[in-house]
Amino acid sequence: MQNLPNILTFSRIALIPLMAALFFLESTWGLTAVYLNIALYIIAALTDYFDGYFARKWQVVSPLGTFLDPISDKIMVACLLVLLVGFDRLEGLWMIPVLVILTREFLISGLREFLGPKNIQVPVTNLAKWKTTAQMLALGLLIAGPLSASILLAGQIMLALAALLTAITGWGYLKAGLAHLRA
Repeated sequence: MQNLPNILTFSRIALIPLMAALFFLESTWGLTAVYLNIALYIIAALTDYFDGYFARKWQVVSPLGTFLDPISDKIMVACLLVLLVGFDRLEGLWMIPVLVILTREFLISGLREFLGPKNIQVPVTNLAKWKTTAQMLALGLLIAGPLSASILLAGQIMLALAALLTAITGWGYLKAGLAHLRA
């Protein structure tokens, strides 16, 4: 944790319990809790961008950062999806994108873990970066959902789009990994 990119990654993880607490405080704090949660989410999303940016720019890519950055993203996304379901922003059919996203994350993480000792890397594609962008935007809109029904619906639709991209990229990674699994 000796460099700024790793500190940013750890700070993203540290923000998760604070964001979770704000979901529970919405019933007493009202929209103040929502606005604070949006602010924390924006900070967390920015740390996701800047940890990689600074690591590459300053050439301080570390094994810890390489390991922890994608894990912290998955932890944040999974925790927020669970909270959004628990607080009824994603219910009924809107839970299907949640299941698609979580399934893909576990599957690809397992694939990378299996292929890692064989020195086989599954590189991130450009479409996967678009998936992440759609997912981050969707989560932000869903956090802001109590502000208006339109924002909530936009977040739900964006999450469905993110789930579609998630399924497509997950299938691409799985196809690439299956060749190595058969060997």
